[in-house]
Amino acid sequence: MNKFLLAVHVLAAIVAVGPVTVAASMFPPSARKALAEPGDAQALSTVRVLHRICRVYATVGVAVPVFGFATAKNMGVLGDTWLIVSIALTALAAVVLAALVLPRQTALMEGMEGMQGMEESIEEGVGGGGQGAAYAGASRVGPRDTARLAMFTGLFNLLWATVTILMIVRPGSTTGA
Repeated sequence: MNKFLLAVHVLAAIVAVGPVTVAASMFPPSARKALAEPGDAQALSTVRVLHRICRVYATVGVAVPVFGFATAKNMGVLGDTWLIVSIALTALAAVVLAALVLPRQTALMEGMEGMQGMEESIEEGVGGGGQGAAYAGASRVGPRDTARLAMFTGLFNLLWATVTILMIVRPGSTTGA
């Protein structure tokens, strides 16, 4: 049973966390490109897809700690320091993703969509009256926002890399490494 749970835990980590780390890392440069070229529908579409990958796989990623706890319980290592540190870092990574990465991705994406809508309105000759207020938030996203997002994404990825190393090395473990 240990081998089965461990295999499911590792596969869940690869399938769920891997796409989030890659898509989240690709998001800031893709967002910078979309900001630099507001009329580029392909660039905005790329940003949307990357954000969707992050959101969906973050949800699927809940399976990783679920199977991790089941594996640790079966192996009798729930009290081991390496596992407690890994659990704490995993929780911190989840907070970084949920509170810092995903909301900033959403804000950037919405700002870019607002900029694109504003540009389309200008091209169509619309924009008088109350239209300016509708797009007031669109100008609030910029390259600084992508840099800040990249920093939080890097922190998220660093936390996951550290957890992965702890899971492989298992310092102080008596169950063999």
